[in-house]
Amino acid sequence: MTHPRIRNRGAQAGFAVLLALAMLLLPALALAQPAGAPKGNPRLASLNIEIWPEYDRPAALVILRGAVAENVKLPAAVTLRLPAAAGDAIAVAYSATADGNLLNMKNDRAIAGEFITLKFETPQRFFHVEFYLPIATTAPARSFRYAWPGDLAVDRVTVVVQEPAAARDISVEPNLGRATLGQDGLQYRDADLGALEAGKPLAIAIRYTKSDTRTSTEIVKPNAGGSASLAAAPPPATAPASIAAPASGGLPDWALPLGGLVLLGLLGAALILWQWRRAAPAAAPAGRACAKCGAAQAPGNRFCSNCGAKVA
Repeated sequence: MTHPRIRNRGAQAGFAVLLALAMLLLPALALAQPAGAPKGNPRLASLNIEIWPEYDRPAALVILRGAVAENVKLPAAVTLRLPAAAGDAIAVAYSATADGNLLNMKNDRAIAGEFITLKFETPQRFFHVEFYLPIATTAPARSFRYAWPGDLAVDRVTVVVQEPAAARDISVEPNLGRATLGQDGLQYRDADLGALEAGKPLAIAIRYTKSDTRTSTEIVKPNAGGSASLAAAPPPATAPASIAAPASGGLPDWALPLGGLVLLGLLGAALILWQWRRAAPAAAPAGRACAKCGAAQAPGNRFCSNCGAKVA
């Protein structure tokens, strides 16, 4: 039986090694935790933020159209944070020109606290991201707020707000000026807000009154099938036909820390078991056997207990 003191020493040695491994893994685990604005993002020449409240569903469509700066080498790796309330991006695409055809872009998404972290490599300078955010539409007085988190430095930021059809008493902050009528029959407000450095958020708040429960597409021009058909509207909220369903992948942010802790626990258990077995006493040697008849002999026997022959 293992002496308690020997067993305790083995356990102490195992825990010491386990502690040392934990100290080595702590930096890696810390890096895996969600932090502030993403690091290593390229600079953007321009960013167009469009918000369409109640366009084709009782929610706000947010569209981000970015143009990577000319001096950035392609493909450019971009990390964007979307509000967790969005649930997911409905379109992630790129194009060769500002108004070119949109092509589906492979991307990775993961939940990181109050954000969805979206990562992709754009092969061209122009990228396009769409997502929805909820709006409370149970009462006529309605409000919506979106905050650009400042994930990239931008030389020129433009904000466009589409006014919901049948809405009144509309106010937008920051002030985007007077509304103008678009070719699709909806009113738009827009303004150039200049440059914005990385890490500096931009909040856009919209308030209005609307008693009609229908969406803008239902009010402006419903077709016979009940879906909207705006004559010259920008790309619809549901992903354009030229955009395939965005690819998704990657692991959530908690997977790496959890995997590290599981590995750490397995290593610690293996070390403690090894120390335990090492401290166990060696098994007693087996008794001798008679060279003449083969009978087993008790330790100390000089003559065989079976045949009487002398035991070597």
